Amino acid sequence: MTRIEFHFNTTERLLHTCRLLRKARAQDLRIAVVGAPATLRQLDAELWRFQDVAFLGHCTPESSPEVQEASAIGLGPDPLLWGTKEVLVNLGDEVPGGFDGFERLIEIVSNDEHGKAQARLRWKHYKSLGFDLVQHDLSKSTEP
Repeated sequence: MTRIEFHFNTTERLLHTCRLLRKARAQDLRIAVVGAPATLRQLDAELWRFQDVAFLGHCTPESSPEVQEASAIGLGPDPLLWGTKEVLVNLGDEVPGGFDGFERLIEIVSNDEHGKAQARLRWKHYKSLGFDLVQHDLSKSTEP
């Protein structure tokens, strides 16, 4: 069964996502990231400038097939596009299609009222399907 985690109370959502992706890559995991097109464009830009000494290779649906094949992180609207079933990161408002085919789903909740309200709806949806949910309160995090 898919492990579902909610990461909430972050003041820097995209920076937290970059850190999370760095951790996943250190474990040699392949990751699909879904969300609104504008959010994914912002994340794409953030990944390019996230760390001076380490590049987090990633791709979008517009990337060449060679880049898509070589990238362990795929950013796009369809989580199934990247051929991975390891980790799915949701930056969107909706329950991602096909989430239950992944080993792990990580919901990154924005700190505004809209983001919190949408996350509550997704939480209720997952609970109604019988998933056990894990909460990570990022306001208590000491991660740099």
